[in-house]
Amino acid sequence: MLSVFVPTSSVLKKIDNIDVEALPPDAIWIDLKSPSPGEDKAVERLVGIEIPTREDMQEIEISSRLYIENNARYMTATLMCAADSQVPRTTPVTFILADHRLVTVRYDEPKPFALIAAKLARSCPSTITGDAVLLELLDAVIDRCADILERVGSDVDSVSSQIFEPSAEKGHARSYSQILLMIGKKGDLTSKVRECLVSIGRLISFVTVETDTGRWSKEQKAQFKTLQRDVSSLTDHASYLSNKITFVLDAMLGVVNLEQNNIIKLFSVMAVVLMPPTLIASVYGMNFKMMPELEHPWGYPLALLGMLAAAIGPYLFFKWKRWL
Repeated sequence: MLSVFVPTSSVLKKIDNIDVEALPPDAIWIDLKSPSPGEDKAVERLVGIEIPTREDMQEIEISSRLYIENNARYMTATLMCAADSQVPRTTPVTFILADHRLVTVRYDEPKPFALIAAKLARSCPSTITGDAVLLELLDAVIDRCADILERVGSDVDSVSSQIFEPSAEKGHARSYSQILLMIGKKGDLTSKVRECLVSIGRLISFVTVETDTGRWSKEQKAQFKTLQRDVSSLTDHASYLSNKITFVLDAMLGVVNLEQNNIIKLFSVMAVVLMPPTLIASVYGMNFKMMPELEHPWGYPLALLGMLAAAIGPYLFFKWKRWL
């Protein structure tokens, strides 16, 4: 799908389903989503660049993700997708800056793209360029990462309270499997956000190393510095959350281990309590002919009382020792 954005007096007009043979030359942002070969070739002719393939975008080497070719800057970053769903994922997105025109190539739906398209469709300067659109997209991506980390932090705090301060109704009988699954999902989401932040930080460092010192305005340079600080702080926060999730996971496993130990202790105590009555029953169950107690008229109730006393004695001893 090919979307072209053309600036007007006060908004950035989006044109969808455009004829690939009639791309407007004044377009400052060309968004390629899962492009066809014909769309690739049309954009290449208009902008004078080569559109990377999906396989090229998935390369993890820095030299394959950040490079200059034909005076155009190719920058591939990893962005979050479907972070609000049960199956969050990451996707590579390529940003190409060529002569103050921005070309984006993607194969998924990162939320910042729709947000920025809607924002610029409401209001934008008439002199907006692809450089400014790139800044808007990077700012939206970083804000999105911050929102995700805030939600993860809140969810981890909730899980922590469920472990250390269980409700009176459920107590520790709560389903630990659900808590473990939630911890795993939050850890996976945090690692994906951190991967996204690291790639964005590298992209910003690359794009600001500009041989043409007049490319960026003073305001844009200040904005890039702000974005770098935001990325650095969010990366640190993501690392903190990862450590916290690891601690919560260890605590959860410790609680499960304690629960299992309590169950084993209960069975052990019950076995010890029942051992003396079992011994008495075994003795009088031998049925030897010369056992005088077998002829006693009160033998049966006395044996029952003896077994009851033999069971109560160890139980009271364990309670006195606070082993129960």
